[in-house]
Amino acid sequence: MKKLSVSLKLSALVLALAAPIAWAKLPPPPATPEAKAKAAEAAAKTAWSGKVDSYKLCLAQDRVAARYRASAAAAGKPVPTAAAMPPCTDPGPFAYTPPVEQAKPLEVSGAHSPAPTAASPPSTNQPAATVNPTPKAQ
Repeated sequence: MKKLSVSLKLSALVLALAAPIAWAKLPPPPATPEAKAKAAEAAAKTAWSGKVDSYKLCLAQDRVAARYRASAAAAGKPVPTAAAMPPCTDPGPFAYTPPVEQAKPLEVSGAHSPAPTAASPPSTNQPAATVNPTPKAQ
């Protein structure tokens, strides 16, 4: 009975130590061109929604300022002059146009530069000893 409880404890310990390895985060798969395009569109939509939020905030601030000025003027209080602010700009509807990719030059695309034109044939009929004679050891 003791051997069984020891082996259960030992197996529980092994499982507890192996659990973090099983839960380790795997690296993301390499991005495909479709995934990159989808991510770029999502980023553009997020930027656009930020502009829409800023526009709505600007309109709300203008309404609050106008209501404050009207209530202060009705109460006979002095109304301070408004600071010069740029007008609220409406970002318009979301429109995404993907960027046009230009052809990469050969060096950037990973291809090698073309080889120069050969001035002589790559091989000859002469033996190597006659082309590159080695001096005799004395």
